Amino acid sequence: MAMESRRKVALITGATGGIGKATAIALAKEGDYDLALHYSSASQETRDALAAAIQKTNSTTKVAFFQADMADYTAVRNLHSAVTSQFGPVDILFNNAGTNSGYSAVTSLADIPIEIFDQTHRINTTSAILLTQLCLPHMESQQYGRIIFCSSVAGFTGGVVGPHYAASKAAQHGFVHWLAKNVARKGVTVNAVAPALIGDTVMMGRADDEAVQKRAELLPVGRLGRPEEIADTVVWMVKNAYVTNKVIGVDGGMYPY
Repeated sequence: MAMESRRKVALITGATGGIGKATAIALAKEGDYDLALHYSSASQETRDALAAAIQKTNSTTKVAFFQADMADYTAVRNLHSAVTSQFGPVDILFNNAGTNSGYSAVTSLADIPIEIFDQTHRINTTSAILLTQLCLPHMESQQYGRIIFCSSVAGFTGGVVGPHYAASKAAQHGFVHWLAKNVARKGVTVNAVAPALIGDTVMMGRADDEAVQKRAELLPVGRLGRPEEIADTVVWMVKNAYVTNKVIGVDGGMYPY
């Protein structure tokens, strides 16, 4: 059946981080979406500040926060249940939650316990696939849906974080390509955005830190990316029904693909 004329529900995981926050505000600016915002451990102050920023952008946007540990599949299922109970079915899923599991700038495979590979993959990839699995039947039935993963240039190049992180992001790409072809004629698009060196995010740290600024020298554009630049790409993917089966790099020219 065709999609009913109701406000669309967007679920953003990791919504209180830099990219998640910027995407929530960008979607609020569009005016057509209510926002179910997942967080893992963000403080009440952080959540209140984001809610205020969204309401300042668009006072008609409905906003609610939902806590879940993305390493726990039962918690992920409960997250989906809580969101749909309060908002109704999810129309747009931005699988944005991610982690490096506390390991970065890894230079030896021996430095990463296999349990860290498992934990990182579970949070970055498998829980996102589970949420997709839970949201997809509604999208297919109404012949409209948007599924977007926040990947990384590390999924193409290996990156600078570590093998556990790169492997989890590369796995997202394979899933995007399989699912996109499977649902393309059902009104559902499936894509990923692959950032590199985005300032003011948990993964990178503060954009004004000297060490972070040195990393900007790796980029042809000579600066770190901004969370808002990733958010713009996500909104484009949401609005454009002819873009699917893509992993779009937003990386300052780091990797030509």
